[in-house]
Amino acid sequence: MKIFNILHRNYNNLTSRQTLISVTSRIHKLGVFRNRRFSTMTSEEPELKEFTNYLDNLKNYERSGVPGGAGTDSDDGFDMGRMNRLMKCLGNPQSKFKSVHIAGTKGKGSTAMFLSNILRQEGYSVGCYTSPHLWSIRERILLGRNGEPVSAKSLNSLFLRVKDILDRAFQMENGSISHFEVFTAVAFTLFAQENVDIAVVEAGLGGARDATNVFSSSELLASIITTIGEEHLAALGGSLESIAKAKSGIIKQACPVVFGGPFEPQIESILYDKASSMGSPIVSASAPGNRSSIKEIMRNNGKPYQICDILIDIEKDLRLSTELFDVRMPMVGSHQLQNAVTATCAALSLREQGWRISDESIRVGLEHTCLTGRSQFLTPKEADAVGLAGTTILVDGAHTKESARSLTDTIQLTYPDAPLALVVAMANDKDHLAFAKELLSGSTPDAVILTEVSIAGGSSRLTPASKLKECWVQAATELGVTFSDIGIGGVDKFPVEEQGKHKCVVLGTGKSVEESMNIANQLLRARVSDSESCLIAVTGSLHIVSSLLAPLQR
Repeated sequence: MKIFNILHRNYNNLTSRQTLISVTSRIHKLGVFRNRRFSTMTSEEPELKEFTNYLDNLKNYERSGVPGGAGTDSDDGFDMGRMNRLMKCLGNPQSKFKSVHIAGTKGKGSTAMFLSNILRQEGYSVGCYTSPHLWSIRERILLGRNGEPVSAKSLNSLFLRVKDILDRAFQMENGSISHFEVFTAVAFTLFAQENVDIAVVEAGLGGARDATNVFSSSELLASIITTIGEEHLAALGGSLESIAKAKSGIIKQACPVVFGGPFEPQIESILYDKASSMGSPIVSASAPGNRSSIKEIMRNNGKPYQICDILIDIEKDLRLSTELFDVRMPMVGSHQLQNAVTATCAALSLREQGWRISDESIRVGLEHTCLTGRSQFLTPKEADAVGLAGTTILVDGAHTKESARSLTDTIQLTYPDAPLALVVAMANDKDHLAFAKELLSGSTPDAVILTEVSIAGGSSRLTPASKLKECWVQAATELGVTFSDIGIGGVDKFPVEEQGKHKCVVLGTGKSVEESMNIANQLLRARVSDSESCLIAVTGSLHIVSSLLAPLQR
């Protein structure tokens, strides 16, 4: 996994701006990404074909979209009885290991990786279950003391062993068992088979009605709720309050719960009331006694990392404390620091319960955590491999208003003065307008190129680039940001009129990720000298991240 370099530029005065020139012919002459087809995921290993074919015949809500109300604890919600019956058929494997369960709008994956690495550093065998994956479904199940994805051989062997049980369960439920339910059940069965010491489990959607929410209070060491934001609104009841209620469904009787936050007052009240009603000790990563800060941004071989202090001092419910100075975190940004603090609080709550976890293991775990597609800078070698030598490339799967704000903050933190182009593709169930407004509200990017990729291997949730551009035009108009529309694909000329002191964003669309990257790169290169570095940030979905990074995995 790699860290990413980011750059940014604020055009407060465009009178000195270089005249834009035609670059279409140069794009095609350079042949960037020439003859390289991008895919949203690599093909699965042949050994897994039978299993993946089995899964492909099940309802896949990642591909089709989640129905309204599906994640709420209501008559419209997913049937947890069905999931519990499936687990019973498999012998309730989740009862054979201890777990930490993580829900939240953003930060689940990073927090899961931070905590898993802390535990591995202490010597525990850890099972980590997350979603989605970028290329292979094996990425969702990390095993053992090294945290490697489950091998195709092990996953296939387990599937063949339990296939008859899955078939009977499928018939018993009249064919209603979903892709995510089956894969979650298989993952938990694998953790039991491998005798993991502890499992760190990320919820898929919401919490109360999520397929992962099958742990009893005696099986759960801690629940974690990272953040509450406006994602999957329709599936989770339509409001922040309903989202908070859904995610609070992972809180179990008398089991410690770690809150990341910070939360809005009404959301905090919902979460705290639920924890109090369950008699669950509360650990707040945003407690007044906790102090965390980013002291400095450093670089190693061109890649930024942040030097942080993390000081935890909690006295209510549980007595937790640690002082970690000068932690060198490759996961950059204030949001990643908050995720690290949340994971640290979770580790300390486990230590309070008798688990052996040293301060040094916490430090090393945080310092050795990177997550592909989240706050990731490509190395110069990787940028060269995708045909953009000399350009800094940031890949980040941000797709909500909140994550767009985090992306903007990270850009400002690391490289606030460099030219910036965004390449964006998104699923059709996201708030495109809010996402665009957030990225246009800070220092204005030089260019935004909209494109499209398939979502979870299908096209039903794909957003056409033309529709995305309409949202960005609306966002720019409402914010008073001057923009120039260069149309679709390669262009013969760009506007040359001066915009005075108004900000100006060049908006365009590309037919593919590769074409969009070419256009973005040439737009930036038309404005700077050869010796200056530029940033292209690829964002909007983990699926566009997967598409960009796929050639590097081969």
